[in-house]
Amino acid sequence: MTTPSEPGRPPGPPLEPIRVLRPRRTDALAELFRECEEEGRGGYESVPPRRPPAGSEDSTQEIPPVPTAPPPAPGHPAGRRRAALALAVAAAAVAGFGCALLLTVERVAGDTAAPAPRPSATAPATSAPSAPARVPAEEGFLREGDSGPEVAELQERLLRIPDVYRSGATDGRYDATLSAAVARFQLWYGVRGDETGVYGDDTRLALESRTGRPEG
Repeated sequence: MTTPSEPGRPPGPPLEPIRVLRPRRTDALAELFRECEEEGRGGYESVPPRRPPAGSEDSTQEIPPVPTAPPPAPGHPAGRRRAALALAVAAAAVAGFGCALLLTVERVAGDTAAPAPRPSATAPATSAPSAPARVPAEEGFLREGDSGPEVAELQERLLRIPDVYRSGATDGRYDATLSAAVARFQLWYGVRGDETGVYGDDTRLALESRTGRPEG
């Protein structure tokens, strides 16, 4: 490749690139290989192992074995005591096993016993509650459920009181309507001696004082 020439200067031959060759140092590489060979041949210095401190091995001593006493002879008192102790332990074990077996048998026998009779599904018939005893009309008390001429007279007297006995029936039966009328009369006129809805002495006196006493 040619380079343009400077103006005013005659063109000369073209310039070519110049390659510079630098010699390579091989002495350093050879020195490195030489050191590696020397290290492979045992160039390292051997270091002896460290010894334990003085006196550490001397202070350790082996403990002598503990002597064991020979077993006592069959007729020796110690042998008799051991035999008696072994027999007592065996007897206690047998007695405990026997008690446990007896308790187990009793429990099984109790579980297999005949069960108690179950209560019947139907409850026993109970007597019906008796109705409260009613005071006879001869004693002057009238209540719901009574009937007769005295009840009819009570109905006629209540008809004379305004707005107390609204139905106006004089059939001689002491029903719920008549009981409500008696209770209304007791409330309006402050009668407190008798039971609510019951035509007693106090209610009779209060009603007769307002409707007139019967003749005779």
